Amino acid sequence: MSDCPKIHLSFPVRDLDRSVAFYQQFFGEAPVKTRPGYVKFLPSIAPLNLVLYTGRKDADDAANHFGIEVRDRASVMQHLRRITASGLDTREEMNVDCCHANQDKFWVKDPDGREWEIYVLNRDLDESGARGDDACCAVQETGGTSGQARASDLSACCG
Repeated sequence: MSDCPKIHLSFPVRDLDRSVAFYQQFFGEAPVKTRPGYVKFLPSIAPLNLVLYTGRKDADDAANHFGIEVRDRASVMQHLRRITASGLDTREEMNVDCCHANQDKFWVKDPDGREWEIYVLNRDLDESGARGDDACCAVQETGGTSGQARASDLSACCG
C-alpha cells in the first residue's frame, strides 16, 4: 500500500461487466481486484480507490458528479485523446467560465449515469462566470455522441 492517501468511492452498479469495461476505458487500466460481484480500481490518474459492486443504484443518490483535477490543459487533452480513442462518448467544455472559475474540461458518463469530468482550473473568477449560480453544477444530457460545447451554450458545469 502507498503512503499517499486515496479517496475511496463505492458504487452499486446494475451491470458489473459493462461498468468494468467503461472504467477500464476511462482510467486506461485494468482493475486490481476482481471477485464475483465486486471489482476494485486503483487508477494511476488520481489518488482513488474505486469499488464497483453488483447492486441497485438508489433513486435518491445525492451525488451530482465526480471530477479529477489535473495540472494543466495538456493533461486534459492527453486524457481526452486517450478516452476518445477508447470509444467512450465525451462532452468538451474548453475555456468555460463557471462556478467562479475558468476551466478546460471534458465529461464522460458511466453506464449507470454518473458523470465524471477531467479538468484543469485555469484561473479563479470574481464573478460566477457565463452561467448563473443556479445553473452551475447541474447535470447536462449529452445526447450520446461526442461533441464540443461552447461556454455560452451550456447549462451544466462545476469544478
